[in-house]
Parts: sequence; C-alpha cells; structure tokens
Amino acid sequence: MTQQKEYYDILGVPRDASEEDIKKAFRQQALKYHPDRNKEAGSAEKFKEINEAYQVLSDPEKRKMYDQFGYEGLKNSGVASGFSGFEDMGGFGSIFDAFFGGSSGNESSSIRGNDLELAINISFEKAAFGTEHEITVDRYEICDICNGTKSEPGSKSITCDSCRGSGKVTRLQKTFFGQFQQVSTCSSCKGEGVIISQKCSSCNGNGRKRNNRKLSVTIPAGIEDGSKIRIRGQGDSGLKKGESGDLYVHVNVSTHEKFERNGSDIYSVEQINVSQAVLGDKIHVDTLDGKIELKIPSGMQSGKKLRLSGKGMSTIGRSNKRGDHIITVSVLIPTNLSKEQEELFEKLKNSLD
Repeated sequence: MTQQKEYYDILGVPRDASEEDIKKAFRQQALKYHPDRNKEAGSAEKFKEINEAYQVLSDPEKRKMYDQFGYEGLKNSGVASGFSGFEDMGGFGSIFDAFFGGSSGNESSSIRGNDLELAINISFEKAAFGTEHEITVDRYEICDICNGTKSEPGSKSITCDSCRGSGKVTRLQKTFFGQFQQVSTCSSCKGEGVIISQKCSSCNGNGRKRNNRKLSVTIPAGIEDGSKIRIRGQGDSGLKKGESGDLYVHVNVSTHEKFERNGSDIYSVEQINVSQAVLGDKIHVDTLDGKIELKIPSGMQSGKKLRLSGKGMSTIGRSNKRGDHIITVSVLIPTNLSKEQEELFEKLKNSLD
C-alpha cells in the first residue's frame, strides 16, 4: 500500500459522491475482494484497504479533513493510526455477514439426518408387473436407551450456566457500521443446553447408533432400468429432534434372455420353418403372461412382425395400461437336406415356375 492513499480511487467514486454512492461502492468492492470469496493473492490486503477508505469517507468529519488535507492530514491528526482492518472487529466473516445480510447464528439447533443410497436388482418380469422388495438399510437411528438425550438413563444433567440452557451464546460487537448482535454455539455444552454428567453407555453419548433395518420397498409396475425411488424419512435419523434423511433406492432391471424393451413395448423373435411359412400354422410363444398360441398366416414372409396388443410392459402410474408385444417372425431356411427332401423341394420349385 502506498503512503499516500487515494480513498476515492480505492472505492471507485468521484470526490462529490453522495453517502449512498459511497455505501453502494463499498458493498460492490467488499463483495468482490472478501477473502472468503476471493482466494487470489492480495485480496485480504485489498479488502482492508477498501474498509479503511469506507471508514474515512462514510464519516462526515473524517471525510472533510481528508478532502482538505489529504491522507497526510489524517495521519498527522492521529486519525489514520486508528485504522486496524477487519480482524480487530471480529473477523472478516462476522462483519461481512452483519453488513450484507448473512447468517447471524440464529439457525435452528436441530440437525437433519443424512440421505442414504443403495442399489437393488430385480427381474424383467417383476419390473413389468411391480413387486414388493425387501431391503436392509445400515443407518443411524435414535438410541432406544437414552431416546437421543445422550445421557445415561437415571443420571442427572444440569442446565449449562454459560448459555442458560439455550445452547447458544450472544455477544454484542461494535463496528464502524454500528453495533451488531452475534449468536454462536455455546462452547461449554457444545450446543446441548445441558452438561451431561454421564454419557449413555449404549450409544456412547452420541444420541444415535447404527442399526440394520429391514424395509419393504414398493416397486411400481413398468419401472425402467436405472430408475431411482425416493423413500422419505428412511435415511439416517436427525439430531436434536431434526428430521430424518431420505433413502434413495437405485433399481437395476436384469436383461431378459428372450425379450427386449423399448418404452412400454417389448420385442422378441420366433423362428418357423418354410412349410409353416408357406402353409401357415399355430405355434406357442412366450409372453410376459406365459405361453400363448399364435396363429401364423399362410404365405408368411421372413422378417414380418406380428403384434400382440396389451401384452407388453405396464405404464408407470397406470398399471392397467400396457404396451404391446411385437414378434418378429424369422423363416428358417433348411441346410443339409436329405435326398428325399431335395426331391420334394425340386418338385415344388418346378411347380412354381
């Protein structure tokens, strides 16, 4: 920092700037160079310089003296030697929060539990029609011995003298912006509000302990591979009466040896021989509902598709609505014919000429 300090240049305002203009410029510069936001080298020094300029220009008497005599006039009067930056006023964070509307420490003492995730595998058929799937969740639950109080049942806990049972302490802080109230967690009781004389032996004073909990998950009909189901309140239990987290179940649907899925429709391939393709036939095919009889019309061409309406996958949220099952018919051309078969095909070929 140079000895001759140009406060108007530091804030980027003209010499005739109004009080509101100076305050607005300070806000903008402080936001830009606050060390909690700006990690570049020199940001902390720049922030102190901005603070110093504002202290002078926001005070009518100091500003008048600066305008008349400059920085040297302030220095010789002893005013400039009183500038100490933000550290002496409670740290960058507290002043910044107070001036710019940040947290004052009055947030709720309750702590929400963590969200949990796990994956399950289900069959293609169960994805089609839905199912109930049992899972085991390893999670934190409120201790059933101390009921989350963290103290051994029967032991005595006394109200914390430091915070008088609130779990928080309040202190007044004077800054050049005025007087501000700062609330922080009580260090004596660590925010509990009470001093625990004997920790719960079951949870070791944590208020929670791990448990393997069996749950039943409803898998909706028509669920797709990679879908995620959210179960509210089935994650880790919260602390200090905080709500429990959620459980996210990732669903992996196994591939089927015969069926392929596209949306709510499924596809499969059925092979028939030449005679069946020419003359037509009735064959049994696999569907999600079991085997059914399928009529092959005469003159069936290889690659043609037959549609079974309503035999596909269920639609999510509408289990009574299903897609279709599309069957591609493949005509199998025989190889390694016997002599008798060759003669028959020869006769057939001649008859079609």
